[in-house]
Amino acid sequence: MIFQDSIVALSSGRLPSGIAIIRISGPQTRFVLETIIGFVPAPRQARYTSLRRADHSLLDRGIVLFFPGPNSFTGEDSAELHVHGGRAVVQAVIDALTDLDGLRLAEPGEFTRRAFLNGKVDLVEAESLADLVTAETEAQRRFAMLNAEGRQSGLYLEWRRRLIHARAMIEAEMDFADESDIPGSVSATIWPDIRFMVEEIKSHIEGFHRAEMIRDGFDIVILGAPNAGKSSLLNALARREVAIVTDEPGTTRDLVEIVLDLEGMKVRLTDTAGIRETTGKVEAIGIGRALGRAASADLILYLEDLSQSEPLPDLPEDRPMLRIGTKCDLAGEPAAEGKGNYDLIVSTTTGMGMDELIQIIIARSSGAIGDMGDILPTRHRHTRLLAETIEHMEACLALPSDMLELRSENLRLASDRLGRISGAVDTEDLLDVIFSQFCIGK
Repeated sequence: MIFQDSIVALSSGRLPSGIAIIRISGPQTRFVLETIIGFVPAPRQARYTSLRRADHSLLDRGIVLFFPGPNSFTGEDSAELHVHGGRAVVQAVIDALTDLDGLRLAEPGEFTRRAFLNGKVDLVEAESLADLVTAETEAQRRFAMLNAEGRQSGLYLEWRRRLIHARAMIEAEMDFADESDIPGSVSATIWPDIRFMVEEIKSHIEGFHRAEMIRDGFDIVILGAPNAGKSSLLNALARREVAIVTDEPGTTRDLVEIVLDLEGMKVRLTDTAGIRETTGKVEAIGIGRALGRAASADLILYLEDLSQSEPLPDLPEDRPMLRIGTKCDLAGEPAAEGKGNYDLIVSTTTGMGMDELIQIIIARSSGAIGDMGDILPTRHRHTRLLAETIEHMEACLALPSDMLELRSENLRLASDRLGRISGAVDTEDLLDVIFSQFCIGK
């Protein structure tokens, strides 16, 4: 696809910085280079030179690279200007560029969108590039990198290829049943594979929560009675003062969330209001939010103050849970004697049990995510389209064996849904939604 206009944007990080990278892409790229540096550099060879406005006044001195299409990220002529990373320098260069005819500021995700429309990446790979840019932990980086290399796309394209092959065999049987090289019936080879593929896709969809944990974090909620040490534990794990800690019950009224990076894993830790019977409206709302948050947690840390003897409140029974005795430094010998009632005994004052708790959290989060090499769906739109794929495949299998035309149509609809995931079949509205979520300059 050939675009009439060219685009420009800052593609490096926040300013000021040591170096700023300004990216240009489009049919005016050569003209832009000839205007601001006086020549077009040899492809992929860095040139240190002066950058000037159209009136020849000096903007900056920096490194220029030229990438002729189609062998560039976007598939069209592209260039990078590596200039000093001061805000005034970058703004002056971008202003000078956008003053040129046919060159405008890029919209969010427009470079990647052009790469998609020019066949350089598919939609799944484009989404993985966005994940790579926003990755905060090693696990997120590895997961995004695997998908950016095309493993996820390859799986969906293989399923689509098998569906198209099945349709071809069905239609060949309908149209050329008398030909010797066409099997008399496809049922012996096609239908078992379709049934097997349904189970494959269902198993793949079940892995979505694992992908969510990698992208959004392993979700841990801290529950307990008022003054059980929830906020103190949150602060100890964060190694900073995140939540207010006082002796007054009910200090925490709302959810307080932090994000930790534990050995490359993203962990979301949420402090909650103390669970107890109350007549206060505000505190009741906080307790309701606490229980609601715990209902979807990947792990609950249930805390009980060992220096007190209050009974345990009712807790969610269907969520993974660690029962933790706290304030063991205040409880004395009874704490050691009662250790068997708890998964762990801790003190945020002395540090007792804290290292062990962190190791348990790391082990639980790593176990929940499983093998990082597995191919998992990474977006809700993937799981939705995969579910629709299954619906059409199961509708196909439910039809009588002699209704080959309807069976073939259902397989066509199933392959269409798979094609929408990678962008082989798509609509402009979907592209607008996907690429609007990218940062400018990507």
